[in-house]
This record gives sequence, C-alpha cells and structure tokens, in this order.
Amino acid sequence: MEMSEDDINMEDYPTEIHDYLAAFERSLVTVDEMLETMMSVSRSELLQKLEPLEQAKLDLVSAYALNSMFWVYLATQGINPKEHPVKQELERIRTYMNKVKEIADKKKASKLDKGAASRFVRNALWEPNPENEPTSKTPAKAKKRKMD
Repeated sequence: MEMSEDDINMEDYPTEIHDYLAAFERSLVTVDEMLETMMSVSRSELLQKLEPLEQAKLDLVSAYALNSMFWVYLATQGINPKEHPVKQELERIRTYMNKVKEIADKKKASKLDKGAASRFVRNALWEPNPENEPTSKTPAKAKKRKMD
C-alpha cells in the first residue's frame, strides 16, 4: 500500500495538497495495521475474552468504522454520502453507541454502601449521653461585662 516517490508524479496534483496527501497515506497505513491486528484473531476467540458490554462496544465500533469507510468511498466516487442510506446507518449506530455509553456510565457510578451511609447518618445525628454532658471540670464561657 505504500507509495514511493516514483509512483507519484508531482505534476498529477497541485503541490499545495502534497502534505495533506502524505498525512492521508500515513493514516491509511495506520488503519491497515490496526485492521491486520484485529483480523489476526478470530472473532469468536476475541469475543470469548470480552464481557457482554465490551462485546457490544467492539461490534458498534466495527460497524461504525466500516460504514465510515464506505462514506469515504462514496465521496471518492463523486456520490454525496449525505443523500445515501449510509448516513442513516451511521446515525443508528451512533444512537446505540450512546445507549452503551449510558449503560457503562451507570455501571461505573458509585454504589451506595448502606452500612457506611447509616453510620454517617447516625454520627451526624449524635445526641449526648448523660455521661458525655459537660461537667464542672469544663470551664464555662466567661460573660462579657459592660464597661461604663
């Protein structure tokens, strides 16, 4: 997939987009490497190692990536992807991604420790016992005298 300088004739495209094309090529190489890594493990083997919520995330990210690549393909073919059903599919996947995120956030939310909560409330509502009341050993507050 790598292109050498010999493969690209600088006269085939405007020189001002050379940096953009080089960055795009690097991105494609990165995506290709990620896909190779992902495809080196069988799907069933990968799913066995994941919890159900993680499996859903993997499926959604895979579907979103595939549809995003199809979006780019349509754009390169001169087809407006905004008018293609792929747009609705991406929105549908995004909706499910948000649902999975909500579930994950609820799972991460702190659980109420009932024992700790009852101890906190009991201590906050502390009432002195007769043995804990102040005695004569405790100095009383001095009254302020009015100076004439």
